[in-house]
Amino acid sequence: MPIEVFIGASCARHEPGPAHPERPARLAAVLAALHATAGVHVVEAAPAALEDALSCHSRRYLEEVVARAARGGEFGPDTPVGPGSWEAALSATGAALAALAHAHAGAGHAFAAVRPPGHHALAESGMGFCLINHVAVLAAAARALGRQRVLIIDWDVHHGNGTQALIEAEPDTRFISMHQWPWYPGTGSAAERGSGNCFNLPLAAGLPSARYVETLWQGITSATAGWPPDLILLSAGYDGMLGDPLGGFTLEPADYASWVVRLRERFPSVPVVGLMEGGYAPVRLAAGVVATVRALA
Repeated sequence: MPIEVFIGASCARHEPGPAHPERPARLAAVLAALHATAGVHVVEAAPAALEDALSCHSRRYLEEVVARAARGGEFGPDTPVGPGSWEAALSATGAALAALAHAHAGAGHAFAAVRPPGHHALAESGMGFCLINHVAVLAAAARALGRQRVLIIDWDVHHGNGTQALIEAEPDTRFISMHQWPWYPGTGSAAERGSGNCFNLPLAAGLPSARYVETLWQGITSATAGWPPDLILLSAGYDGMLGDPLGGFTLEPADYASWVVRLRERFPSVPVVGLMEGGYAPVRLAAGVVATVRALA
């Protein structure tokens, strides 16, 4: 069955600098791999509007992103912005919202191949390469559509601190994060439970890949016991793969596919929407995305 992958036309316009890990070459490698994969239908989505992000971010903050991008600036030393950054962020959110609309309508699972990523973005600040928290915006949009039990699974090697902060007061949205510990951004201890809806799985670097695979799966089964989700959102980072310059996990592309296959078997009628987060070895990132997309198909 073909799988829809949504992209944003302006996602490559964000230029944080040639030495920055989150560079346009990441997305270029992913798109080249997707176009070469049979059964993948790449769809260019319309950009979001500023108002689409107001469910999670203040107008003051979003207008500050616009202003800083126009003149050049940064949100901390790791998140510079320039002339194309705001358009790129809106394109990413727009592609994510299009993927959600596709899945919600019953047309099949979907994936959004976008940049810049989003899971570190807070209500009032960008950080960690992120400007708009796309997955938190999707969770809010899904609740507005009547998808009340939203499960967010974040398998990026870094803790999704922004997502956790934005959903921890929403008891019907559950957040699971497996991440390297201790590591950037320094949050995500197992004791951080939100309103009982946050399930953090901190692990050391350098463990056998099977340890990561089974730990996340056990976390998913525990978090959903007696609580069947009616939508699954994947904060799909691939910096947990062996050899990524910003992480120390040992995962392989097949490991991401195995999680998707298990999710589809456990929740056969539940739509799944994947959203690209980190991953800073472009060829490896592309392989991880393709493995995930094939499993969704």
